[in-house]
Amino acid sequence: MTSVVVVGSINLDIVTTCGRFPRPGETVAGSTVHYGQGGKGANQARAAALAGASVTFIGAVGDDDAANTVLRPLRDAGVALRVTTVSGPTGVAAISVDASGENTIIVVPGANAALRLSDDDRRVIAAADVLLLQLEVSDRVLLDAARTARAGDATVLLNPSPVRDLPPEVWSCVDSVVVNEAESCSLAAQLASVPTVVTTLGGDGAELRSPTGRARARGIPVDVVDTTGAGDAFTGALAAAWNRPEEGRLARANAAGALATTVVGAASAPTSAEIDRLLDSSNTP
Repeated sequence: MTSVVVVGSINLDIVTTCGRFPRPGETVAGSTVHYGQGGKGANQARAAALAGASVTFIGAVGDDDAANTVLRPLRDAGVALRVTTVSGPTGVAAISVDASGENTIIVVPGANAALRLSDDDRRVIAAADVLLLQLEVSDRVLLDAARTARAGDATVLLNPSPVRDLPPEVWSCVDSVVVNEAESCSLAAQLASVPTVVTTLGGDGAELRSPTGRARARGIPVDVVDTTGAGDAFTGALAAAWNRPEEGRLARANAAGALATTVVGAASAPTSAEIDRLLDSSNTP
């Protein structure tokens, strides 16, 4: 079983659905509203646990009612929590989903901005197989975690989303990156020095480039309801499968991402058994 430590964000997601997105200055009627756990870090931690990894999540929540709401799904998925409670609100993401399943997202960081690592956190990171990072926490935390992983024996897997400038010192610690096509273009210069790059291709699947060659997973047809959680489900499942050969690792991540689009909400990751069933039904190794 792969040991994964995720250092990242955790949010209260407020998801509304509507027929189409409003234009500037316009109000449209929505059809449903859902409150649940989100944040790229927490989503990927939960996804990795459901996909079969032993997962520890390091993050921060506020001293509010939202904290219990967002932590419960992680506990239920078997994620070990190293979460700091800080004064102020838990992070919030306002998500709108239209009839085609596309989304728009506004994130208020809240407690995520106050996250810092303790010595105990660093010991947990150094002992992991994989350290999984995203860009919804500070550069200070990212660099601290990445350097700790490098000093230990952990692979540093970065999902550089939402895209922003990162210190070169962070990039120099990264072993593998997960990006979508748009991120791949905007980060081309930085990705050139990363040993392993995984690119998601939406409905067309995903591809992997590493020192040992290339791998490709074709798209798996599913009934798309909401694309919000697909990238996080993909990345979490990829981390969980890190001890598998590259093609098998990519196939499981690709299946997890596809399944996540069939459910509303960002925390929509499938279980390992669901991934197995989809791979079996699609004749994918």
